[in-house]
Order: sequence, then structure tokens, then C-alpha cells
Amino acid sequence: MDQPMPQPMTREQRRAYNRQRHALTRQQAQAARGPRGLAELWWDEARRIAREHAANGDETAWNDLSTTLKHFSDRYGR
Repeated sequence: MDQPMPQPMTREQRRAYNRQRHALTRQQAQAARGPRGLAELWWDEARRIAREHAANGDETAWNDLSTTLKHFSDRYGR
């Protein structure tokens, strides 16, 4: 039985695929740097998520990130 010909990806599907592939490559490279590399990776990811939510009119993610960073600073900064 013949397999149906796969449909080409839409522009949005291609962008999502490339974004995921890039994220995986970056995650592997940052992990090789140890805990600092992973912290930088998650910092960038947290800001990306907060920006995305804010672009949709939801500032909750920025507020949550701010609170998380405040708790971290309070715990390790004093």
C-alpha cells in the first residue's frame, strides 16, 4: 500500500519547527557550560514567554517573573 505524500509545512509550521530545533541546539550548548549556561538559557526563555504573554495583553507573566527574581535576590543577595 502506498503512503500518502506528506504535505509541505505551512509557514507557521516551518517557523515552529525551526524554533524548536534551534532551542534544542541552544539548550545542548548551554548545558555543556554547566549551571551558569542553563541559568542563562532559562532566563532568556522566561523573558521570551513574558514578552509573548504581554504582547497578548497579559502582564501576569512579567509580574510572576519579577516576584520570582525578587525572592531569589532576597534569598541569595543578603
